[in-house]
Amino acid sequence: MKPYSQINGQPSTGLFRGKYPSQLALGSLLLAGGLSACSPLRLLQPGQRLLSQVKVEGTKDADALRLQTLVQQKPNSTFPLPKVAIYQLGRSFYNQERIQGKLEADRTKYDQLIRAAGTDSSEVGKLLTKRERHVRRHQLALDKGNAIMRLGEPPVIYDSSLTATSAEQLGTFLKSKGFFRSSVTVTDTVPTRRFAPLRVFALQSPFRTDSQRVTVTYRIHEGPAFNYSQLDYDIADTAVARRVLASQAQSLLRVGNQYDEEVIGNERSRIENLLKNQGYFDFRQQYVTLEADTSFAPTTVRLRTIISKPTRGEQHRLYTIRNVSFITDAGIVRFGQQRDTIIRDSVKYLAYRHRFGTKSLDRKLVVRPGQPYSLSKTQLTQRQLAGLDMFRFSTVTYRRVRGPEAPADSARGLLDATVNASPAKKFQETTEFGGTYVAGRPGPFGNVRLKVRNVFGGSEVLEFGLRAGFEGQLNLTGTNTGEGDTDSKSVLTTQLGGNVNLVLPQFLLPWRGNRYLSQYNPRTRFNASYTYVNRPDYIRTNVEGTFDYLWQRSAYLQYVLTPIDVSIIRTANIDPDFAQYLRNLEIQQGSPLLRSFDNLFIPSFNATALYNSNDFNETRDARYLRLFAELGGLTRSLYQDQPLINNQDNPKSNALKIYDFGKFTADYRRYHKLGPDSYLVYRLAGGAATALSATSVTTIVEGIPTTSRSFLVPYDKYLFAGGSSSVRAWKPRRLGVGSYSQYKYDPNNPTEFLLVNGQKVRDYDLEQPGELLLEGNVEYRFPIYSFFKGAFFTDFGNVWVIRADPRREGAQFQLNRFYRELAVGSGFGLRFDFDFLILRLDIATKVYDPTAPGNKWVIRNFSLREDQSAFNLGIGYPF
Repeated sequence: MKPYSQINGQPSTGLFRGKYPSQLALGSLLLAGGLSACSPLRLLQPGQRLLSQVKVEGTKDADALRLQTLVQQKPNSTFPLPKVAIYQLGRSFYNQERIQGKLEADRTKYDQLIRAAGTDSSEVGKLLTKRERHVRRHQLALDKGNAIMRLGEPPVIYDSSLTATSAEQLGTFLKSKGFFRSSVTVTDTVPTRRFAPLRVFALQSPFRTDSQRVTVTYRIHEGPAFNYSQLDYDIADTAVARRVLASQAQSLLRVGNQYDEEVIGNERSRIENLLKNQGYFDFRQQYVTLEADTSFAPTTVRLRTIISKPTRGEQHRLYTIRNVSFITDAGIVRFGQQRDTIIRDSVKYLAYRHRFGTKSLDRKLVVRPGQPYSLSKTQLTQRQLAGLDMFRFSTVTYRRVRGPEAPADSARGLLDATVNASPAKKFQETTEFGGTYVAGRPGPFGNVRLKVRNVFGGSEVLEFGLRAGFEGQLNLTGTNTGEGDTDSKSVLTTQLGGNVNLVLPQFLLPWRGNRYLSQYNPRTRFNASYTYVNRPDYIRTNVEGTFDYLWQRSAYLQYVLTPIDVSIIRTANIDPDFAQYLRNLEIQQGSPLLRSFDNLFIPSFNATALYNSNDFNETRDARYLRLFAELGGLTRSLYQDQPLINNQDNPKSNALKIYDFGKFTADYRRYHKLGPDSYLVYRLAGGAATALSATSVTTIVEGIPTTSRSFLVPYDKYLFAGGSSSVRAWKPRRLGVGSYSQYKYDPNNPTEFLLVNGQKVRDYDLEQPGELLLEGNVEYRFPIYSFFKGAFFTDFGNVWVIRADPRREGAQFQLNRFYRELAVGSGFGLRFDFDFLILRLDIATKVYDPTAPGNKWVIRNFSLREDQSAFNLGIGYPF
């Protein structure tokens, strides 16, 4: 059976099917023959051998991945391309003598120009810079080859000395993990017979013997693992001993655990931090040693923790903070003038001119006079001051009090703390101009943002933002856009907007609680925004205001509580033909798209919890979890009567409608670091949005009222799938619903489906809102060259409705079939990682489409058409 295309009604040929089969076959033969002739052995000198394979065998309980990383020589990379072949390609037209000649010629040329410049220092400086740039480029080519050679890898020449060093490091690692009776043996062998099928295309035997290839095998004999049988302490200082012994419950060492020097190192750090947080300013990890004794019983270790006294033989000194000084204009020097001092809660605030209210700074200061020194409080103070966004930098330094002011007790000491904070600019303006290319249309945009720091003298931050631009968007319905093109799938929209944002450095509460909450970096945020969208078929405005509480439990965990979130959405104008099309969609297919143009009042409150242990460039082995819950419209019965009036003859006359709803979403991500620059990342996300009660609506069409009762959710609160951060083979918000297939309607007869060659045409352009979302992604990220990186990925997911809708068969979520309705897409991505900016291009194709009529495995009709594949451009990683 021939595959059938839902676009043009003709048999689909796919990407390569039926196109020049003989030329394609001949090209494949030539390529295979060329690859078989490119052997890296041609690059070897006499007596050299190519490292072909490295094996680490015999591991049972030891970490095999860690052992692999200790091997100093590894064979050339072959993924995603054989890099030694790329190196060999570049070397084929590499001429070292010619590059050396250019280097000498450039040096001679610029030396003559520099001498001719004489005493003109400006000209000499420019010539020196040019000479250095040319010399550096030529020297790079001499050292590492031309640009193509640097994209690849030179052949790895086997070095027996590095093999011996690797075996020694493997043995050391095993003993550090408690395998005291382990051993490592190494063999380097030459493969006797290799199967190379590509040699057939070069008219050669597929079997060959390469005496210049070496396979290195490290054989591990672990032996028994040694476990702790007894943990002892030997602490000469009784005050230190009392604190360490009281913290044994937090110790990382436990009787019965396997001996591990890495854990022992972490335990030394824990003891150091414990004592530094209890006043021992001078304590160092070097005072802590651990002795292991394996002579008492087989495969057991008696571990003794020894904490020695300082070298002078005295006790470890316990420090108390005597004075705290806060310099709020550090880095500013005015000769002949002293800083003014304000004292608040025994803390001295110094500045030539006091611009910051001491009350707001005092809340962030947890280093207080009279308290024991604490490393954790010092770090917390620095984090909280950085969170204010008032200072370019802030440091906390300590000075020991010496001489007659020092305590007579040698076990006690005093510290004077100084906080140095350099103020940031009061006004910070950012202007951005650029362009977008969305839905096949270019559009310029501009953003202007103004940040005002310390606007009321209490470390507040006030931000203003204005944005304007034109942006292409997919046509919501595929109907006539008013541009004379009835098949246009995108429109150019005008978008204007503005926002005002005020952040206070404490909770705005009717009672005093900020002193106790200061360690959580509490903030209060007021936000107001306005958005205006003008499309050929409608004009829509959105006004939103929020009141938020933000706080952090740690550097990774943040909470946002929004007790007030109010939105007003109005459709100022809607094209009558467009409105009629939306009504037909609602009546015939149950699409809620028409409700996105209601006049709505959406009051709600919500909460967000976010845990993220990764950094901006996602370079850590980390986890991410975001939970979001929202309830809205709970009080609508107090100020809204039912049934609601929906006058479709005069939409402007409709009053604001209020729907009650609940929404919950969860997003979990795991970043596995496989190597220095390679990662396996997976993501699971889900959510639900539903009306809390039924709503009665009286719809007036051509003067005829009709009353219905249904469960309605504000359109913007629905869940969507598809797009550059979701299932990437589908257009944004266009995946779903369930297994229901959406078809286009005839523009000339909106009540009938559009037929081409007697077949209905699939509609890939209509948004698909759902009430339940399930989706996931798996992505392997790997380096290609320098900042150029790649990724392979597979995405899956879909959206469903919770309640049955007879107009959309297959759209409802059912436990006995939902797994067969998960769409699947796969693809390849390119990323340009500039550290400060990551540009991303993902190319994805549909593998399994649950909405496709007939055979769901659409990968068999692979092509680059927009109904089968998608190109996604973005900034940053997708997740």
